[in-house]
Amino acid sequence: MLQAQVYIVGMRPGSLEISERALAILETAEVVVGGKLLLAALALLSTLERPINPPRQIPISGPLSEVLTKVRSCLHRRVVVLADGDPLFYGFGRRLVEALGADAVTILPNITTLQLAAARLRLPWHDIETVSLHGRNDFMPLFAALVRCTKVAVFTDATNTPAAIAQALLQKGAMGFTMTVLEDLDTSQERIRTLAPEEVWDLEFSALNLVLVQREYPPEHALGLGIPDHLYMHENNLITKQAVRAAGLSMLHILPHHTVWDLGAGCGSVAIEASHLACRGRVFAVEKHRRRVSMIKENLRRFGAYLVEVVRGEMPNSLQDLPTPDCIFIGGGLGTSKEDAEHIMDIATDRLKHGGRLVLHCILLETLLRAKTYLETRGWVFGITQLQASTSDRLAGDLRFQAQNPVFILWAEKP
Repeated sequence: MLQAQVYIVGMRPGSLEISERALAILETAEVVVGGKLLLAALALLSTLERPINPPRQIPISGPLSEVLTKVRSCLHRRVVVLADGDPLFYGFGRRLVEALGADAVTILPNITTLQLAAARLRLPWHDIETVSLHGRNDFMPLFAALVRCTKVAVFTDATNTPAAIAQALLQKGAMGFTMTVLEDLDTSQERIRTLAPEEVWDLEFSALNLVLVQREYPPEHALGLGIPDHLYMHENNLITKQAVRAAGLSMLHILPHHTVWDLGAGCGSVAIEASHLACRGRVFAVEKHRRRVSMIKENLRRFGAYLVEVVRGEMPNSLQDLPTPDCIFIGGGLGTSKEDAEHIMDIATDRLKHGGRLVLHCILLETLLRAKTYLETRGWVFGITQLQASTSDRLAGDLRFQAQNPVFILWAEKP
């Protein structure tokens, strides 16, 4: 095994204390790399008896790729990289190990901010989900975590502040949560407050903070597969029925990290149950009718399906800014003419990832024929299942079975 040339030293959050072994390594360091705050702490660690005065300091600012290039140029010297807490927990450590190789790196971890926060709150932290919003421009990782977990710790940045998180929760209609904001942990300015999101959204907080979002009570109905139709708000019986919905979702082959499009979403039942499967991905419910969009949002609230993003607009224009999908479901969005259908299918099939799944639910034979012909001309592998379900109903003190409309389920896989 090669002798490690780069040491990554974790400093205790807040107080920036380090271990005796780490101090000894810093005494002989020729190059020290770290954020401005951590580099400034070196002056406080240095004493006459144990001076820490490296010939070169490299501040971590700007793109990390540039910092890595500078570190590589110094590998002939003794390099120490300073990090907050545990360098492998949302830290610079992973990038360094990937760039330099595991044998070239020695890591001296400290406790994490999450560990310190859990100790302050006297909470076990093995079941706290952790989300980092550093450098992100959306809150989907947070929404996905809130669906799965009752406690979510959020690492913030200058843009994704506690107030911004509170605003996002309120805009999403996320109900039943509290926010505990822990500021300047392990310093003389330490402050901990537990507030409702509506109390947080217009407050200012220290830049050094961690947010713990906790669920206080569950959503109105549990999110899962096979949700009974009557639990959804819908109009004029315009809903993908439970049995057909389950079959269509199974043919989409949704994995946890997938991005899913539900086109012509109606009341959102397919998108909502798809979000249970794509629990670490993204789900978009596209619908042009304002009233149905309102119904989708109400159903998201009922089931706590915060992962679903509602897109109101006409297709295909409303699809332009959506991320590339792994799966596309079309239940009511092919339009009324051959031209509309082909235009929407062109956009959907062009954007779908290779190996991705397309599923269409067709009631009319003409719609099925259009979709079948379209896929045949492009050489896609596809299959068709006709599903006709009957559900029990009360009659004369007994049960009878009431037939639902037969539905053609067409699945296709992009070559």
